[in-house]
Amino acid sequence: MSKLTNDQVNQSLKLFIVLSRAYRAINEQVNKVIQQNGLNPTEFAVLELLYHKGDQPLQQIGGKILLASGSITYVVDKLEQKDFLERVACPKDRRVTYAQITEKGKKLIEAIFPEHEGRIHEIMSVLEQEEQQEAIRLLKKLGLSVGKY
Repeated sequence: MSKLTNDQVNQSLKLFIVLSRAYRAINEQVNKVIQQNGLNPTEFAVLELLYHKGDQPLQQIGGKILLASGSITYVVDKLEQKDFLERVACPKDRRVTYAQITEKGKKLIEAIFPEHEGRIHEIMSVLEQEEQQEAIRLLKKLGLSVGKY
């Protein structure tokens, strides 16, 4: 392997900083819609998962929304208190409990999601469609290279 130059290292650091700042700025904008509706981003992610993918075992939710399993119980408790989801025992395996979105939760997601989706599209539309495809390709390549994508 060839010796790294300062320019190469600095370029990598610059990419990391630009990527981190872009992610933070985009997330802040997208999360405003969620927070204006009385949810935090994690609560929204759980409700959105249940709305679009159906009932989910509590033990698997964390992996699907990239959250530590210990935090899931807390988030599910808060959503259950707000009557946005309920826990349902698995009839085949008593060790498994599912999270199920309620009608109130469905109505909330149906009210929030179009604005959420529109805001994301608005932010991303600064890039042409071809640029978006190239960004997706490059970011996937980056993510896959560290084995966590």
